[in-house]
Amino acid sequence: MALIKFRPDMDYPSIPRRFSDMMDEFFNDSMTLGDRSGFVPGIDITEDDNQYNIHVTLPGMKKEDIKIDLEDRTLTISGERKQEKEDKNVKYHIIESRYGQFERSFTLPSNVDLDSLNAKYKDGMLNLTIQKVQKKMSKQIDIK
Repeated sequence: MALIKFRPDMDYPSIPRRFSDMMDEFFNDSMTLGDRSGFVPGIDITEDDNQYNIHVTLPGMKKEDIKIDLEDRTLTISGERKQEKEDKNVKYHIIESRYGQFERSFTLPSNVDLDSLNAKYKDGMLNLTIQKVQKKMSKQIDIK
């Protein structure tokens, strides 16, 4: 399964940094994650003998705001985490929550049954399971 490494802001030492590191960060991030100030859901992918499991953290979202597409072997999870309307009578001190549109794509391996893709959403967690196809490695040949 193809994975895209998520590199949160804390991965980078703040100072000192080399100019080449800053340029690498700029070009790598612009090609993979885009605007890091928006919402990027956390994703965990595991596998066992029978299936792959994908767990996506989508706090505060409704399942109607989440879209799952499967085209060829590319699985795309997208949606929008909407910000509640700001109350002008409230003084905000810290806002660390991220909002906005997101899209994450993964190339599925060849040993999965695409028709077995199953998705469940509960309490801000989207859980997808994809069954593996058990390929037989040996075969007996009849002689004619």
